[in-house]
Amino acid sequence: MRARSALFDVYGGHLRERGGAATIAALVRLLEPLDFAAPAVRTAVSRTVRQGWLTPVRLPDGPGYAMTPRAERRLDEAAARIYRTRPSTWDGRWHVVVPQELPAREARERLSSSLQLLGYGALGPVTWIAPRPSPELADVLAAEGVTASTFHGEHEGDPAELAARAWDLAELGRDYARFVAEWEPAVSAVDGSSAAEAFATSQRFLHAWRKFLFRDPGLPRELLPEDWPGAAAAEFFDRHTARLAPAARKFVDDCLGTH
Repeated sequence: MRARSALFDVYGGHLRERGGAATIAALVRLLEPLDFAAPAVRTAVSRTVRQGWLTPVRLPDGPGYAMTPRAERRLDEAAARIYRTRPSTWDGRWHVVVPQELPAREARERLSSSLQLLGYGALGPVTWIAPRPSPELADVLAAEGVTASTFHGEHEGDPAELAARAWDLAELGRDYARFVAEWEPAVSAVDGSSAAEAFATSQRFLHAWRKFLFRDPGLPRELLPEDWPGAAAAEFFDRHTARLAPAARKFVDDCLGTH
């Protein structure tokens, strides 16, 4: 885990529901159990500010940083997929994105990574699909200076076969099963008696789970293989996240000086 990723997880998982701002001193305290020293936290904050995700603010306890509207949209979108709070219904249509002109290689790679994070899968170099439109799509395209045609369309064929073309579901299913096997002993060993340990474990657990956002678009159940391992992995993640949540919240409140 890098300090910048840990910072995003803390803002999205804890600070978003507490006003979306914290002092630099509180951020240093929050990231200390994750083995980040103060200079690394300050560097990560500065980089995140330059990238437009955080903005300096003056808080009652001193200088701090608040989420920008762009960060709020990104973290809300991620939270909806992490905790699967969207409606599960699907009308059979795909949201299709067709860039009119591809950017240079470096920008193209950034665009590809960003579209994957938003839940889009590639059918080719210039065609992306998702089961639902992302509210962040316009921001992502504008950031790379890309103009694209977007529309909803229904596939004339088996939609499950189309999904299997856009996403490697077999490999994704194996990785979900591996996630449970690897994390079961580590997360089960933490009982919540230490608030700092519970917080650190829950953040590392979340970070590992969040990586699936780049690969799993949240397809409707009818498009997934039988006995989809992602369902068992999601139940496993939810169960242990809820179990560690009270102790993790206590640690956050202590670091922020709020109860």
